[in-house]
Amino acid sequence: MERGQVCLRRGEDRELRGGKLWVYDNEIDWVDELCHDGDVVELLDSRMGFLALGFFNAKSKITVRVLTRDKNETVDADFFRRRIQSAWNCRRALGFSNACRVVFGESDGLPGLTVDKFGDYLSVQILSLGMDRHKDEIVAVLVDIISPKGIYERDDVPVREKEGLPQSTGVLYGAVPPLTEIMEHDARMLVDIPGGQKTGHFLDQQENRGRIKPYCKGRTILDLCSHTGGFAIHAALYGAASVEAVDVSESALEMLRRNAELNGVGERITTVAANVFDLMKAYDEAGKRYDTVICDPPAFAKSRKALEAAYRGYKELNLRCMRLTAPGGYLVTCSCSQFMTPELFLEMLRDAAADSGRSVRLLETLIQSRDHPAALNAEQSLYLKGYILQIQ
Repeated sequence: MERGQVCLRRGEDRELRGGKLWVYDNEIDWVDELCHDGDVVELLDSRMGFLALGFFNAKSKITVRVLTRDKNETVDADFFRRRIQSAWNCRRALGFSNACRVVFGESDGLPGLTVDKFGDYLSVQILSLGMDRHKDEIVAVLVDIISPKGIYERDDVPVREKEGLPQSTGVLYGAVPPLTEIMEHDARMLVDIPGGQKTGHFLDQQENRGRIKPYCKGRTILDLCSHTGGFAIHAALYGAASVEAVDVSESALEMLRRNAELNGVGERITTVAANVFDLMKAYDEAGKRYDTVICDPPAFAKSRKALEAAYRGYKELNLRCMRLTAPGGYLVTCSCSQFMTPELFLEMLRDAAADSGRSVRLLETLIQSRDHPAALNAEQSLYLKGYILQIQ
């Protein structure tokens, strides 16, 4: 079947040749009449030279999402089998099995596709029209390769509407229970696949939760934006004297308390339902101090336009955290805003440290778990960053 063609404006091919994976609408010179939304099209430079094959969608600002640089490759069930098998082999080689991200979109050559594994079940999210057209093939391949007991669709995200797709949820294969249990290091965690945040659980911090062990034993811990307790449960299991977990969501804290009981650490964890900005201000003014503070807030900057306000928000929160950390104590601080780059986040921390009047030392840098590999030519895939600081 003859493919449609998309031609870039003059000079727009340089980044594509360097590995760029998205083509925006303002980078395109012309589109021929064979291009239909959701189709695989040929991407050409201004001299009509072949660059790549990709999914086309005129409704989206991201008009073409690159799939392959091989003009002769066919995007069919075998294509998805090869890509998904390669992604799964990579995770297993890194030691992941019980709970992990199996497919991470562009980083695994499958733009717009996320697959998370929670024990015997998979949670799937599709954010591009082209990928959505192949949903049945993808599910069949996942069943064949991973043999899950159930696959659940978590396509309840507004960004799908930018692709002209409806939001939807439901079981795609087998059966999926309301809650399933996974293992993270030595922690047993309950996951709500149908109703939890994102695909059911924040797997991107999985390895970082294991990194906090040296900063917990015998210490008082303040865990901010704790959600269902990933950091709090690990801190308690690592010997914390006490853990105070704060989140604005009472339902998240209810799950945290269930996870605490499941791990036998309920007596050392207390929960507080509050806005962290208001609570930190009150705690700071009251002179409270903790041996270790963990701060893992939701994304403050969901666009470049929001970055300036996000910078101020991160600075205020981290300034309070530094003041709440006892002398010689530790601050574990993170950002999942892709537009808040690691360099900018560190600059913000320097500003906060200067205003705090405290001496601050950098001990460790953090990044998203290795099952979320960041493609160097897809900057949006490197979104989670963090630092472990000592506050003198």
